[in-house]
Amino acid sequence: MRVTICEDKHDMGYQAAKLGIAIIREAIEKRGRAFIVVATGLSQFSLYAHLGESDVDWSKVEAYGLNEYVDISDTHPSSFRYYLNNRFVKKVQKLGAFHAINGDAEDLQTEVNRLNALLADQEIDVAFLGIGENGHIGFNDPPANFETNDPYIIVDLEERCRRQQVSEGWFPTLAEVPTKAITMSVRQILKAKHLICSVPDQRKARAVAMCMYDQISVYAPCSALRTKKECTLLLDRPSSMLVMGDRR
Repeated sequence: MRVTICEDKHDMGYQAAKLGIAIIREAIEKRGRAFIVVATGLSQFSLYAHLGESDVDWSKVEAYGLNEYVDISDTHPSSFRYYLNNRFVKKVQKLGAFHAINGDAEDLQTEVNRLNALLADQEIDVAFLGIGENGHIGFNDPPANFETNDPYIIVDLEERCRRQQVSEGWFPTLAEVPTKAITMSVRQILKAKHLICSVPDQRKARAVAMCMYDQISVYAPCSALRTKKECTLLLDRPSSMLVMGDRR
């Protein structure tokens, strides 16, 4: 895992986009297409602004959603499909495909089976993601499932994770935050050739320390990123405050 300290959130988005674009272009050059995973959250705002300004041939790119709440429609402002359609899909030119997670499907297991079939033999070139305040990656809250090989799984959301959604302004009250989600599993995330993880803000400082120093375990899901050589962790000054001493 490589760690880069960025000047601010804008610089973080620029660095994430620059690295991601290079990986996408290389994949297109080598096999004609690129396959990526796209995340949501405040940490990704600047990334998508920069991706939207790039001259990548997006018609040769297929994107997979990282996660989605259960029982929320794609028109709900806090839906990850709504976020990605407005901040990513509509900003790039003629995206080859966007494989969204239908969290409001009538039969959730059928939806998970559909997604898993899509990824069964698919190699992901780069996955963009963040880290939650509780140390989650995707919606793999602690204690996370490190054993399943299923690409997507249905999970219960920890209360601290749900409270983060309120504090960030995605939902007005805790009662309105869904208690379940469909998420890409930890093992599937780690299968991507490259991971680009953006983690801004002081409130994420403990999670950053967890990622870098805690024992690799289901109680610190982000610690699994240390097992991935081709993982770039992008931090700003506030989020790196507990680890900065090693990298001044």
